[in-house]
Amino acid sequence: MRRPPLKTPAFVLHFLNYGESDRIVTFFTREFGKVKGIAKGARRSKKRFSNALEPFSHSTILFSRRDENSLAIIENCDVINHYPAIRADLGRTMTASYMIELADRFTAEGKRSTGIFHLLEGFLGLLEGGNGLEETTRFFELRLLKLSGYEPVLERCILCNTPFDEIDTTFFDSARGGIRCLQCGRGDQDCIPISTGTIKTLLMGKKIETDRIPRLILSENALRESSQIFRHFIRYILGRELKSLRVLDEIRGMI
Repeated sequence: MRRPPLKTPAFVLHFLNYGESDRIVTFFTREFGKVKGIAKGARRSKKRFSNALEPFSHSTILFSRRDENSLAIIENCDVINHYPAIRADLGRTMTASYMIELADRFTAEGKRSTGIFHLLEGFLGLLEGGNGLEETTRFFELRLLKLSGYEPVLERCILCNTPFDEIDTTFFDSARGGIRCLQCGRGDQDCIPISTGTIKTLLMGKKIETDRIPRLILSENALRESSQIFRHFIRYILGRELKSLRVLDEIRGMI
């Protein structure tokens, strides 16, 4: 017996065309975490699902299912934001796709992750508003890691506990998830050098309100270093590099 329908805001993580007219969609919902469901006739009905089943579309979905382990039936979708400005720009589209893939990899099916949902909502809004791609991406990564329980330790040496403001030369250790001072990091080939200026900017980005993030401008050096450490750290955590990141690299090389 099917349960009463449920209603919740959701982002489309990915989809798979099924049969001649159906589409199987994985949503990241605010209330229920990740939900996989089938939208029957979605590829034929432009009225019921118009723009609602595209990657990173933000909609209110109505769905029902027999139990928590069964495939949901997607009954209706009302678009909240289709992000037209993001979709009009290839770089922004792939950046949004990268954020969506990160959210997918760092959340579990059926487990509510309201903090990450609101993080995604806020940062897609920044992208839609035309804010800097690199800065927006770096601070999204930083905050996602915190919400997922993998917050990098930047305030002190992770081995000797020397406070950051007393360290002159710093390294980042992905295996331990934090910075090391010169004495603790020198000679370790797995540690990545990172300037104190980059760390200071990241520390500011941890606390500032989302709508004020565009005021933080990272230098070219800070962008390069922060990109490198987050890339290594996320790859270490997930055990793989994300497909969307590789595509994003190719696009950046074309621009």
